[in-house]
Amino acid sequence: MAKGKIDPVAETTVVPSSGGEPARPLLHNAKQAFLLLVAPGAGIRRWLLLGAIGGVLFGLGIDYLIRYYTSLRPPDFLPWNLEGFLLALIAVAMTGIASWRLTDRIGRGTAARLPDETLRESMVRLRQSERGLRVVALGGGTGLSTLLRGMKDATGQITGVLTVGDDGGSSGRLRQELGVLPPGDFRNCIVALADAEPLMKRLFQHRFAAGSGLEGHSFGNLFIVAMSEVTGSFMEAINESSRVLNVRGRLLPSTLENVTLVANMADGAIVRGESAIPMANKPIDRLTLSPARPVAYIPSVEAVRSAQMIVIGPGSLYTSILPNLLVEEIAEAITDNPAPVVYVCNVATQAGETESFTVADHMRVILEHCPRLRVDYVLANSNMTPLQPDFPASLVRRGAFDFPGVELVELDLMNQEFRIHHDPGKLAAALTSLYHESVRRNGRRFGMNGRTRRQSAVLAP
Repeated sequence: MAKGKIDPVAETTVVPSSGGEPARPLLHNAKQAFLLLVAPGAGIRRWLLLGAIGGVLFGLGIDYLIRYYTSLRPPDFLPWNLEGFLLALIAVAMTGIASWRLTDRIGRGTAARLPDETLRESMVRLRQSERGLRVVALGGGTGLSTLLRGMKDATGQITGVLTVGDDGGSSGRLRQELGVLPPGDFRNCIVALADAEPLMKRLFQHRFAAGSGLEGHSFGNLFIVAMSEVTGSFMEAINESSRVLNVRGRLLPSTLENVTLVANMADGAIVRGESAIPMANKPIDRLTLSPARPVAYIPSVEAVRSAQMIVIGPGSLYTSILPNLLVEEIAEAITDNPAPVVYVCNVATQAGETESFTVADHMRVILEHCPRLRVDYVLANSNMTPLQPDFPASLVRRGAFDFPGVELVELDLMNQEFRIHHDPGKLAAALTSLYHESVRRNGRRFGMNGRTRRQSAVLAP
């Protein structure tokens, strides 16, 4: 019989075939298990070592007790030998912790395992993501899901803070009929962060084309709403839906209140509702929320305060970006956190909201609505390859960009297949590089090591 060898990629014992038959993988054996345990980067060798040390100490403690009780000098004031007992107790605690962490690590690696990867590869990927950069991204719609799709491969510590003002389509109908928060943006972001199989993602995004009451609804929206009724909480429904699709990261609303967007147009008209604002097709003078001062969702505020990098956008300026920033506690947490703050400007203009806008116009509108907001960087697309002549949108150009304390960074961020959107990989790479550049300039621990915070970017009167 031919001698097998360990394939380090497949983690199976491969036996050379005879007679032209393909190699046949065998069951896992002791060598494969050992390779799994000692694999670098899997995050379990330390716990294996801790368990081994605990076992040795436990043996020493038991040996100490046996020697004590079999000695010629029996205890006369204590029912046990204190030193040996404490040694054994510490050993039990160490081995218990090690066993728990090993079981947890292997179990999570098994749950996160993709169809085309081994358990060891899954565990290495999971640990790398857990050790990643703490990023909070604020927005909604297609823009935020694009960013999350790219960033999930760069860090597992990604938190999306989403607006809850959507009142159109399936989300709007569910919001009006059942009084729930709009689930559409959460659904898109769950799919963007998911490690589930492609079929599960397609199922979650499936939209019914017919059926009384079902037409226009997506399965994911109905799933989240049903889960919220079962669990009694919208946020619990998001958490459970995220667990089902094995989401890397967290998704939080900026507020739990029933918020309505109110736009004051340049001609004096007032338009209410996220879906109605772009349909009005008029220049927007001011955006407000109703109620005017919604209470922020506390976990979202805490996430912003503890972030190592804060990303605003990309997304619809008036209906995805500003609704989050107009929640006062969110904007204050952004400014109070000394970590770098990056605004990602859209690649293309949006009909009914930002027609003919430049990068400078986007920044101006943000600072007009949130004059105390601190922004360190504006990340904009530099690829100006012309779009189709009859395309309704246009690429966003720089404009007269002059804002104190704000640095403009222009890079090719365009998705070559969907050229009015960002490329997830390019955007993630640009943000990661920008963070490291900021660390190099300002020190590893923001707000410490003598860092002098730049002045807030305040629009000149």
